[in-house]
Amino acid sequence: MDEISVLPEGSVTSPKGYKAGSTYAGLRTYSPDKRDLGILYSDKQASVAGVFTTNLVRSHSVTLCERHISSGLAQAIIVNSGVANACVGMQGLKDAEEMASNVSSKFGIAFEDILVCSTGMIGVELPMGLLRGGIANLNLDNNLGHEFARAILTTDKTTKEIAVSFEFEGQTISIGGCAKGSGMIHPNMATMLAFITTDANISSKNLQVALKEISDSTFNMISVDGDTSTNDTVLVLSNGASSTSEINPEIKEWRTFLAALHKVCEYLAKSIARDGEGASKLIEVIVDGASNLNDARLVARSISSSSLVKTAVHGNDPNWGRIMMAVGKSGAKVDESSISLFINEVCIMEGGLPVPYFREALIGEMRSSDVSIRVQLGLGDSKAIAWGCNMSEEYVTFNSAYTT
Repeated sequence: MDEISVLPEGSVTSPKGYKAGSTYAGLRTYSPDKRDLGILYSDKQASVAGVFTTNLVRSHSVTLCERHISSGLAQAIIVNSGVANACVGMQGLKDAEEMASNVSSKFGIAFEDILVCSTGMIGVELPMGLLRGGIANLNLDNNLGHEFARAILTTDKTTKEIAVSFEFEGQTISIGGCAKGSGMIHPNMATMLAFITTDANISSKNLQVALKEISDSTFNMISVDGDTSTNDTVLVLSNGASSTSEINPEIKEWRTFLAALHKVCEYLAKSIARDGEGASKLIEVIVDGASNLNDARLVARSISSSSLVKTAVHGNDPNWGRIMMAVGKSGAKVDESSISLFINEVCIMEGGLPVPYFREALIGEMRSSDVSIRVQLGLGDSKAIAWGCNMSEEYVTFNSAYTT
């Protein structure tokens, strides 16, 4: 497989043919460096793929986005933060359509080629007066990828960005991405938005297949608090600006593209989990030896989303009984007598029986910012990885006064 390189200071505009812009429109509390409206733009129509929230209460921005990607083509994504455009009735759809219409007029793009995304407070109508002015103030530049990444944040402490590249037909193919998400994060996506661009030449059909497959092993394997949002959206644009032949499943470079896309999505997914509201630790749960992939994922998700496991990790408490509880309630096929368990590679259980370990040393290990939990089920060859974070007092305090 061709070498995949991470680009220094890479962003969503690192691939050829992409520009971005951002501004402060007034949806969020003002500060000198605040942004709350961003646009991502391809110089020409691009193939598009998307995956969306499974929540049946959903933002009308998602409704419009799904409608517009049905053609398989898109050219721009307009994103606002601060207001979710959810639970506001049909006015939400009218407002999303007006955002797309305003972008169409401003940049001369077909209305159907514009995707709309929103994130923020549920139950609040989009302040269209502010958004009209904000869209009018947007300007495009291929150096504004980092600014776009800032514009989509809500409670996030930091931006989440990456770009990678590989060689194909003597040309450099790049994939860039950014994401936001900090709370209301759970498998089947979360209060997260992720935007990925590539200058590869890939059909929308193949792009959709790739995105769905990779989302299932990355974005759908993270959990912060067990809640699935109304606005979850992951979009990928492929504009072919590298001027290479089409990359498709019939050629060996398809595997390289999948590996590069997976690298981008996994990095963004882990960054979201690490940046969970009130979190100070990333929890990585590795489950192997499962009967099948679905069971491996069930167990990994059950552990990573357990409030009792999260609080134990927060307190550096090697209370491994909580992990076993999460294994047993997962719904997967398990046999207690076959299970081995490790925390930061310290063996706690082997063949279903406790193993003596130096407790104080493990407590010291768990003070790390990265805590690994590995479960060997001993029933097969399937493996899955999930990511979560510790649950702290700060999370409770923050979310008990979110609107006040």
